Amino acid sequence: MSMDPVRPDRQKRMGPGPRVAMVLAAAGALVAGAALTLPGTASAGTTLGASAAEKGRYFGTAVAANKLSDSVYVGILNREFNSVTAENEMKWDATEPSQNSFNFSNADRIVNHAQSNGMRIRGHALAWHQQQPGWAQSLSGTALRNAMLNHITRVATYYRGKIDSWDVVNEAFADGNTGARRDSNLQRTGNDWIEAAFRAADAADPGAKLCYNDYNTDGQNAKSNAVYAMVQDFKSRGVPIDCVGFQSHFNAQSPVPSDYQANLQRFANLGVEVQITELDIEGSGTAQANNYQRVVQACLAVSRCAGITVWGIRDTDSWRASGTPLLFDGSGNKKPAYTSTLNALNAGGGTPPPTTTPPGNPPTTPPTTPPTTPPTTPPGGAGCSASVSLNSWNGGFVATVRVTAGSSGTNGWTVSLTLPGGAAVTNTWNASASGTTGAVSFRNVAYNGRLTAGQSTEFGFQGTGSATGITPTCTAS
Repeated sequence: MSMDPVRPDRQKRMGPGPRVAMVLAAAGALVAGAALTLPGTASAGTTLGASAAEKGRYFGTAVAANKLSDSVYVGILNREFNSVTAENEMKWDATEPSQNSFNFSNADRIVNHAQSNGMRIRGHALAWHQQQPGWAQSLSGTALRNAMLNHITRVATYYRGKIDSWDVVNEAFADGNTGARRDSNLQRTGNDWIEAAFRAADAADPGAKLCYNDYNTDGQNAKSNAVYAMVQDFKSRGVPIDCVGFQSHFNAQSPVPSDYQANLQRFANLGVEVQITELDIEGSGTAQANNYQRVVQACLAVSRCAGITVWGIRDTDSWRASGTPLLFDGSGNKKPAYTSTLNALNAGGGTPPPTTTPPGNPPTTPPTTPPTTPPTTPPGGAGCSASVSLNSWNGGFVATVRVTAGSSGTNGWTVSLTLPGGAAVTNTWNASASGTTGAVSFRNVAYNGRLTAGQSTEFGFQGTGSATGITPTCTAS
């Protein structure tokens, strides 16, 4: 739970997961109306996952590793769902309890179970202001930024090729009517931290879909508008983002919005996949059943809605257990909400999600993110200066370069440096790179070349090998 809880240059995995692909392939070989059988499950149309697969989608659930020894829990999981999300086991505190000391044992239990049952896997969540280990909470600024990038790189690399979708960044926007970013320790490392996180995840696991995930964005409001603007900006500049997750935690005080489907559609129109990632609806009986039906119908009506994940299996497994928000009661019996959900899936309609992301649009306007706030005292000289911070690991690195204008400001800038032998640039953001090995240079892009006296901006690049000892120099124009 999160509240407690193709780019143009290549294709990502945008189509059905292993089990869904198998179902769709098999469907082509069957006559209309024939029974379709999944290994280890009932025939299609009689379970949530099988019915969703017929529509080219998934129906998943959040899974806790410590419940995989519960036979009732596992029986429902294996029968009903074709996608899993680790409830807590992939979060920062679980996977990196001590800095640079990683523990994947519980997450691996979930991944192994999913793979052995042909289920796709959603990775949740690489960067979040909550559930950080104590050592990360004590960091700030460049040290925290580098730790975050290292964490994303190490975790996404470890699971490379196994994850269908990553929740790269979780809950980065504030509640209320401001549309502002959440004031978190990650946000205070610089306004470009979300972009940096996505670029690091993309480099580490290029085949996975990369999602931004949040709550209270299910209808159009100030918060969802701010997320929309960020996604629009990212798409215009080629920042790797493939999907947006809508948590969809509903109750009487926060019901399913009347514009729920329209809101999903407007995000889909940006060229990203939309996913319902943490669905639970407090209530009981007909009212709860009707709300689940509305959510399923909305997803099926939006061609880029890839699937639905409910946040738990039985009511007693839920983080909101007192609100009985799930599809099975505490004994594992199907509730009316289960029946309405399955019926809505079987009624179907809509079209399957596309299998590739269309090419992104070229930039037309500069992003709304301003350059880094200037220091109080400009550096000496009329040109510009550059400094670098490195986040290195065995075989690779991420470099963050800060460019600061001198007393005359800049209309543009160029940063030059020499990489050690064996090092190579593989990815650059917020700058245009010339060369990949040896002597390389980076020029400003359209939106960050003009700096007033003392003002700073940052760009970054990722590479293989070691960049230890590099010394950047800056030339202003």
